[in-house]
Amino acid sequence: MAEPSRHRSLYKPVGSPPWKETFRQGCLERMRNSRDRLLNKYRQAGGSMPAGAQKTLLVQEVMEEEWNALQSVERWPEALAQLEEPMDLAVLEEIQQELIDQEQSIISEYEKSLQFDEECLSIMLAEWEANPLICPVCTKYNLRVTSGVVMCQCGLYLPSHSPELTEQKLRACLEDSVNEHSACCPHTPAFSVTEGTEEKPSLLMSCLVSLPGDPVVRAG
Repeated sequence: MAEPSRHRSLYKPVGSPPWKETFRQGCLERMRNSRDRLLNKYRQAGGSMPAGAQKTLLVQEVMEEEWNALQSVERWPEALAQLEEPMDLAVLEEIQQELIDQEQSIISEYEKSLQFDEECLSIMLAEWEANPLICPVCTKYNLRVTSGVVMCQCGLYLPSHSPELTEQKLRACLEDSVNEHSACCPHTPAFSVTEGTEEKPSLLMSCLVSLPGDPVVRAG
């Protein structure tokens, strides 16, 4: 009658041999360390779980890898041999379910992160559209782009640049120029309009402590 209690003691986290807890902890840690591999599989599957009775991506691989690793540990075969086959299956199914839950938790966290990124991008784009483009010369009034002509209430006027020029393209051009400058100079650049009889006016970005400025927008 003492035989069943001896088998039950093998399921406790402490005792001899603690094979169940060792295998369980090893599987869970291996799954945590395989997060990138799991998410790569998830992305390759098109962001969906595989069809079938066992809807998992990495659980089977993790269990097999940990099983093979534990079999090479000293005294592991002796501990495993003490368990009856039906009880082994029940234990493995219990650990498998824990891994399934952990796998789904990792994917759920990843999906929430993607959703958060998409929401932030939507907010950023909405603010981008809502906020007018400030004139870089006077930094006070809003720029207007009409039929490729850049104008500002401060007097800035760049005629006939390009019919395809839009406020969005001009904004991107200004941001690229400022970011390129900021990558090699911590000082804030200034903008001005070049004027001359031979050359048409251009929007020039320059810095007092950096190299001479380059045109950002040139009249065509």
